[in-house]
Amino acid sequence: MSNSTKRPTHISEEEWALRIKLAHCYHLIDFFGWTETIFNHISARLPHIEGEYLVNPFGLNYTEITPENLIKVDVNGHKLDDSPYDGNPAGFALHGAIHAARQDIHCVIHTHTNEVSAIAMKKQGFSHDSFYGAQLYGRVGYHEFEGITLFDDEKSRMLESLGQKHILVLRNHGIAVGEFDIERTFFLLWTVQRAAEIQVTSGALGGEDVLLEQSIRKKCADLTQMLIKDSGFADKFYSAMVRKMESEKGPCW
Repeated sequence: MSNSTKRPTHISEEEWALRIKLAHCYHLIDFFGWTETIFNHISARLPHIEGEYLVNPFGLNYTEITPENLIKVDVNGHKLDDSPYDGNPAGFALHGAIHAARQDIHCVIHTHTNEVSAIAMKKQGFSHDSFYGAQLYGRVGYHEFEGITLFDDEKSRMLESLGQKHILVLRNHGIAVGEFDIERTFFLLWTVQRAAEIQVTSGALGGEDVLLEQSIRKKCADLTQMLIKDSGFADKFYSAMVRKMESEKGPCW
């Protein structure tokens, strides 16, 4: 991974490593075509600091994100550094609520690609009958659309919808996924996106789907969780995707 930007003296090595990883994540989302121009957000909780996380400066393209220009905010969206940039208030309610309530989630990614947004509009939600959809079995919560996510009073309802799951479908809107670190969160998002793409394509074909038994769905989901928990699988996947991106587009910064 590239790291040509020099670490500012006021930022610890641990935080700088997180900033590099998070900035790469923004570039990866753009590389895969999952951006929504300057909108949406990826946040990462700061290590060993309660209630503080990094997020993108509002107004920059994802390809303009660097480790240094990421902004630091608290769970209420208040900026904690002297950055000339501000954040997007529409992201603070969602990201702040999850970071404040779920100690097992250190990274949250919010997207609304065509495929994910299409599924968010369907009453059925995600099917668990494809290879990727089965891996999401038991991990998806659904939250009813209340408009643009700006207001504090919606936080408790979003958290109730999420429960102890790691995928939150925002009905009529998009999706948020969260995991223990950036690598696992990105892999989860990739799995969700692939499940959405296959479900949309399958629906367009018409005809009857082959349905999986619940026991098979659960087995797939459990095995995936076991695979990414301690094996370094997500780390290898993330590093490979960064290498692929930089081999095609050059260093990110």
